[in-house]
Amino acid sequence: MTSSTMPPQHQGDQPGSEREMDPAPRYAAEWYRGTEKLAGRRALVTGGDSGIGRAVAILFAREGADVVVAYLDEHEDAAETKRLVEAEGRTCHLVAGDVGDIAYCERLVAEAVERLGGLDLLVNNAAEQHVEENFEDISPENLERTFRTNILSMFHITRTALPHLGEGSTIINTTSVVSYKGKPELVDYAATKGAITTFTRSLALQLADRGIRVNAVAPGPIWTPLIPATFSEEDVAEFGASSALGRPGQPEELSPAYVYLASRDSSYVTGQVIHVNGGEVVNG
Repeated sequence: MTSSTMPPQHQGDQPGSEREMDPAPRYAAEWYRGTEKLAGRRALVTGGDSGIGRAVAILFAREGADVVVAYLDEHEDAAETKRLVEAEGRTCHLVAGDVGDIAYCERLVAEAVERLGGLDLLVNNAAEQHVEENFEDISPENLERTFRTNILSMFHITRTALPHLGEGSTIINTTSVVSYKGKPELVDYAATKGAITTFTRSLALQLADRGIRVNAVAPGPIWTPLIPATFSEEDVAEFGASSALGRPGQPEELSPAYVYLASRDSSYVTGQVIHVNGGEVVNG
């Protein structure tokens, strides 16, 4: 039996609400001091209303970037993210919709370019997952939706964004530790994350001649709304306890990795995955 790390809790619907979590995720990285690494840059962050996406939007703003946040329908969480980004002195625009819909992906990029006057940074972060203990019980509907949200959206958004990305632009995709380790109750989700890893590596090779770098971050167990919205109260209580550090990670512990990949600090890095996972051993 693993030790308890979080109070038992469960939310009924995905992608979940950050304001209903106990304890609230840490996203502000108050210890982090910006140095204008992204001054004047224009960023689009999907799944940016809460969790990892919110933390990334905040640090991008702290480093001088203006941000467009894409989200599904968590309007209160998104409004709070907008407030937090604007408190850093930068512009934030919200675009609600389903990244599983091609028309929305195209509209999202068009609005981001119009609002920001262009685009330099793309963070493909939106995701969903559905627990299914028996492989045979994965429904065709959930299977297709998980793939549309997690990986097909990256194809559609990136394809639409590329004409607006020039030399020096960067694309950062959120994959997962399960891409490397697997997870028995999340077979379809893990498969999409494996696809994101190879998508990242292959796209990096294709775009290298254009001067566009493509990398990914592979989180381990991170305390985001998707966790209580996905797992049972019992599983939430033990979430992250089996990691080497014995606890789940916080979104603010991931966001500096995205800043690194978005900035000139990583100018010789492309096609790579940064593992921020509390000590999970992975191969590949």
